[in-house]
Amino acid sequence: MTVRFETIDVDGLKVFYRTAGDPDAPVVLLLHGFPSASHMFRDLIPELAGRYHVVAPDLPGFGMTEQPARDAFAYTFDNIARVVVRFTEVLGLERFAIYVFDYGAPVGFRLALAHPDRVSAIVSQNGNTYLEGLSDAWAPIKAYWNEPTEGNRDALRGFLTPQTTLFQYNHGVSDPASVSPDGRNLDDFYLARPGNDEIQLDLLGDYKTNIALYDDIQAYLRDTRPPVLAIWGRNDPFFIPAGAEAYRRDVPDAEVRFVDSGHFALETHAREIGTAMRDFLAKHLH
Repeated sequence: MTVRFETIDVDGLKVFYRTAGDPDAPVVLLLHGFPSASHMFRDLIPELAGRYHVVAPDLPGFGMTEQPARDAFAYTFDNIARVVVRFTEVLGLERFAIYVFDYGAPVGFRLALAHPDRVSAIVSQNGNTYLEGLSDAWAPIKAYWNEPTEGNRDALRGFLTPQTTLFQYNHGVSDPASVSPDGRNLDDFYLARPGNDEIQLDLLGDYKTNIALYDDIQAYLRDTRPPVLAIWGRNDPFFIPAGAEAYRRDVPDAEVRFVDSGHFALETHAREIGTAMRDFLAKHLH
């Protein structure tokens, strides 16, 4: 299995992505979250590439994808989703399963709302789209939504520190020594780039648009009934288990599973999640 590391022009934006597997096999699109990039899938891609064509882009402002200035590119989830839609079109990906995690969920579900015919299945790994899935840890971010003052914006800068990245990786993990430092160190490197802090604060502020979209996403799930696997780290401090269980309300046949991990569950359970995904996708894509 060979992983390729490519960069493609998407309407003038250079988008980096990882890809592996037979290009003629069913496609699985992996969408990462905050503050990470496609490197979070380094252990999952080998689990899938034997049967699937796996594609994992870095979102604009993350990882190796170009980071345009804020006055040249609006860092909103609507705009990032538009880039991802065009990315799939430029690559010629006509139909694919999506794996959504954290920020990847509002991006992936916007894609599904715009082009429901293109999405063959959904795997949500701590990818929330229900109010009950939001923990109390969102309180300072909600304060910024309600009052977008400079003071409330500055109060969110703590989310961008190495201490918070470490917390996101290790919280809820039974053995922190089992979590490689590689992922979080890369995340901290990208967060420290000039101007990236303001980009991330823009996105934290814009996250309120994702909450506003929940009703539309849930209606899409009810009306379209795509195959859904919700497989979550049960100890996630941000997206709690109720958010996974809620998928069954709109897709009664949804598979809901938990692994004993935290937010970045792939760091400790890539093999288990990969096995669950192969079983799930085999039922629905072949």
